[in-house]
Amino acid sequence: MRISRAFSTARLAFNALGRYPGNMPTIRRLPEALVNRIAAGEVVERPAAALKEIVENAIDAGAGQIAVSLIEGGLSRIEVTDDGCGMDPAQMELALERHATSKLPDEAIELVSTLGFRGEALPSIGSVAKLTIESRPRDAEQGWRRVVDHGEVIEDGPAALPPGTRVRVEQLFAKVPARRKFLRTSRSEYAACHDVVRRLAMARPDIGFTFKHGERTIFSVQGGEGLENRVAQIVARELKDNGVAIDFEKYGMRLTGIAGLPTYNRGIADHQYLFVNGRPVKDRLLTGAVRGAYSDMLARDRHAVLALFLEIEPEAVDVNVHPAKTEVRFREAQNVRGFIVSALRNALSSEDRRSAQSPDAAAMGRWQQEPEQPAALRSIFEGRDWTAPQSRVSEPVQSWHGAGSDTLAMPQGRAEQAEEIAAEAADFPLGIARGQVANTYIVAESADGLVLVDQHAAHERLVLERLKAAGAEDAVSRSQALLMPDVVEMDESDCDRLEEQIETLSTHGLVIERFGPSAMLVRAMPHSLKNGDPNALLTDIADDLAKNGEALLLGERLDLVLATMACHGSVRAGRTLTVAEMNALLREMERTPRSGQCNHGRPTWVKLSMDDVEKLFGRH
Repeated sequence: MRISRAFSTARLAFNALGRYPGNMPTIRRLPEALVNRIAAGEVVERPAAALKEIVENAIDAGAGQIAVSLIEGGLSRIEVTDDGCGMDPAQMELALERHATSKLPDEAIELVSTLGFRGEALPSIGSVAKLTIESRPRDAEQGWRRVVDHGEVIEDGPAALPPGTRVRVEQLFAKVPARRKFLRTSRSEYAACHDVVRRLAMARPDIGFTFKHGERTIFSVQGGEGLENRVAQIVARELKDNGVAIDFEKYGMRLTGIAGLPTYNRGIADHQYLFVNGRPVKDRLLTGAVRGAYSDMLARDRHAVLALFLEIEPEAVDVNVHPAKTEVRFREAQNVRGFIVSALRNALSSEDRRSAQSPDAAAMGRWQQEPEQPAALRSIFEGRDWTAPQSRVSEPVQSWHGAGSDTLAMPQGRAEQAEEIAAEAADFPLGIARGQVANTYIVAESADGLVLVDQHAAHERLVLERLKAAGAEDAVSRSQALLMPDVVEMDESDCDRLEEQIETLSTHGLVIERFGPSAMLVRAMPHSLKNGDPNALLTDIADDLAKNGEALLLGERLDLVLATMACHGSVRAGRTLTVAEMNALLREMERTPRSGQCNHGRPTWVKLSMDDVEKLFGRH
């Protein structure tokens, strides 16, 4: 009985919708208000999306100063004020109509050079919120105000304001409860808005930005301060000291920006800012290029910190992929990827012996604390004649007893007879070895400070670079033929992607061929992965191709094998080194590319300047 009743209810519902067999569906035009709300769902999904469109309009209007103010993360109010060209009443009325824009003087949409061009933002926002626009052209005696409340014009008249435009968005989705309930907390919405303003402010260092949340000023930057300073101010001030400037031009493309040293990294990729022709984008190809450039310098769970600005001919990139305009498509994607990888690697190679010099604040704080002397240690010092000559060399002892019965920990520092500083010592950036601590860290004296070197991490990088220079990559990628070829069943689209990359994959030692519409035949595996699972390997590579457009994964796996070989072949922590061995290691680090970081992105050396040493002892 219940099943029959449910079926009857479903049949009535289908009949009402005109979808039940036997009834022809009726096609009708949707009301304009509903069309605008549907379109708004693509453009205005949250306060950050509305804010992005309004700030982009201000930039396109030629503003030199933009002020952004939020209340409750934009849920209650968004206000953007600029000193751009402004609009007269007729232009303002037209700007609130769908697909009306001043940014496409002709129909060449492939040559668009402005951030906005679709003419959808303002009418979309006005259909789901209370939108107030006040604007005044520079040559007008007064401004004009127009207020639209969820699609209805409720006010239209003169307004007093300086030249420019002020846009206010209130009550977002107040009359669309189905959308309002999907918004997050004010804290989450604020974080998204902050990210939007930060990216747009980085894209245009020539424009001044002020960003406020409630009564608090989040940041305020002046225009014309330069790209490096703008990025450092907005992303992280230490990035300027721990990054390298990029300015690379080739094939009609130019890449500028700042890239953090591999040792200056994060656990998530939220500090990677990518721009194409001044437009903030989140593009998988660009993200994959960054990962490829840092592939043998960072652990897989660490991410570089950088801001990259790609300039390319407008016809070589399609920005009309999605109404939100955060996605782009390149006409020659592989060339773009190769260009970015080359530019990043060239920039990093110029500073590859540097290491991020930002010691942990808590660790430095412990240096400055005067430790309390244990009673046993005090008894040794109190009964000793300090006027007698002291030896410069510490001889290791088996145990160290004080007056009491407690045994102190054996000193772990070790030094040999100190050598005179050579005349050419100033030419050694990492200085002259003075000793070894815990049989792990080399202590060196440079011309301007104290250098500590992690001997295992440093030698690990040196061994990896030797393997690469000696052609070990070819040895690692040598093929190992399978006794019985393995057939891997896959989706046809994945097989198509793999088939296009057969030649590239063979250079890494993976020999495959097409085996019917939805299968691949694996004839040989890379020698270093000979015991791997062909099914899992091909599945991962196919996913990588779908995500990045290129098989990055196999190359990274081979790099991982090289790194593992280097790790096992390097000097281990805990091994005693002579002073000569220490100095030889330091000199080789100074000659070796990327010696500032180990294969996992950790620093191989840190430096404490003499000024800092003297501060620890109160001399400054």
